Amino acid sequence: MSERRVRVRFAPSPTGGLHIGGVRTALFNYLLAKKHGGDFILRIEDTDQTRFVAGAEDYIVESLKWCGIAPNEGIGFGDGPHAPYRQSERKPMYRQYAEKLVASGHAYYAFDTKEEQDKWKEDMKAQGISSPQYNAVNRQYLKNSESLSADEVKIRLERGDECVIRFKMPRNEDVKFHDLIRGWVTFNTSQLDDKVLLKKDGMPTYHLAHVVDDALMDISHAIRGEEWLPSAPLHVLCFKALGWEDRMPQYAHLPLILRPDGKGKLSKRDCAKLGFPAVPLSWDSLNKETNQMETSEGYRERGFFPDAFMNFLALLGWNPGGDKEIMSMDELIELFTLEKVHKAGARFDYDKAKWFNQQYLKSRSNHELAVAIKKDIHAAGFTLNDEKLEEYCGLIKERATFLNDLVPLGNFLYKDIAVYDIETIKKKWKPEIKAKWDEFISGKDLSVIAPDIFINDFIIFTGLKTGEIMPVLRVALAGVLQGPPVIEMAKFLETAGTAERLKKSFEYFETVH
Repeated sequence: MSERRVRVRFAPSPTGGLHIGGVRTALFNYLLAKKHGGDFILRIEDTDQTRFVAGAEDYIVESLKWCGIAPNEGIGFGDGPHAPYRQSERKPMYRQYAEKLVASGHAYYAFDTKEEQDKWKEDMKAQGISSPQYNAVNRQYLKNSESLSADEVKIRLERGDECVIRFKMPRNEDVKFHDLIRGWVTFNTSQLDDKVLLKKDGMPTYHLAHVVDDALMDISHAIRGEEWLPSAPLHVLCFKALGWEDRMPQYAHLPLILRPDGKGKLSKRDCAKLGFPAVPLSWDSLNKETNQMETSEGYRERGFFPDAFMNFLALLGWNPGGDKEIMSMDELIELFTLEKVHKAGARFDYDKAKWFNQQYLKSRSNHELAVAIKKDIHAAGFTLNDEKLEEYCGLIKERATFLNDLVPLGNFLYKDIAVYDIETIKKKWKPEIKAKWDEFISGKDLSVIAPDIFINDFIIFTGLKTGEIMPVLRVALAGVLQGPPVIEMAKFLETAGTAERLKKSFEYFETVH
């Protein structure tokens, strides 16, 4: 690790709901910062104003808070020494660095209009060049300060001709840098084009803005997605050209999150087709095809616990070694290293995500779950005191995957059973059970009999084997074979409630057998 203070940034664009790939990037930044007692910054990269979406910035802030990975500096979390953290508010500072690159011969003015560039590309394609690039070979054929005379360039600038500033990519040089995940990486500049650094409206592109901001904000590590790896040599060259080699962060390019079948990067559209969320919180967006507003459900609304969601995401492309999977945030922080992040893409397994949530739900105390579902269960028409509600949660949570499963999964405990597992009854029901029941219950004072004793005594009284009577009792109390143990259900329903339910169920079983 470098001796520099660890300062990392999550720098999303406010263009819509935050994709789970972005959440994982934020998480890995957070883990590294926390492990080394460093800073985690939220910077909003809104240089492309045409893609700006109102509300997206607040959504990003709320998402990070829900996930439990709040930055300690930046948009929505308090200013530090390097404010502002919104790139559109930093616009005036970028031009000076673009002009500095022009002055040092590392960049140049390009005056070509879009129409002129389109025509040039058509001409090049007509000559057999399928993907013409604005680069060291071709810039001489276009209108820029490399191909035009100094006098013409001066005239164009003085009269205010629109222009961009492009980086002047060397013609044939190897650019080598060390990636903390991939090791040494080498690119040859002959394969790279002259990217725009400053647009016609004076707004920087990502390439210039993030280099300037990372340098001025003392960012020590730039942790970002693999899709930025091809642009990394340009960024390395920009740092060097600006004389900031000592300020350049250590790069770490995270592996892609792949579709469940492993065939390509997981997109929001893939998630929608496969039936699971692509975003941490629900997000409303305009469908351009139908011109209708649509809601993309989030993991929060689906019923995920944030710590379960973070645990799952942390293991998408990273593993500390060993078989342990359930880890608290503190454990993740302690174990996290970039060197143990995998190079290969990680398949997204929604069933595994649900498994994580199920484990976290089971580990929650009955009291915590009762507090969480109290309003919902009362809205369903079931009124319980706090102690009884905690007992209910203890009965149901073993079968639940999501918090919002708890109320519907246990509806047989607070509503009359509407549908029974008739097939089981046809196989297991014996007419003598009803006769034994009538005899057993006769003259009993249910108020003085404990539920477990009541059930055990009845089983003995029937004279049937456990395997013969227990399925009948389970279906009689729950409607189905799956469910809490019979004794536990009896304790919850209490003796009188258990007796009433068995009576109704047995009468019904007699009619269908």
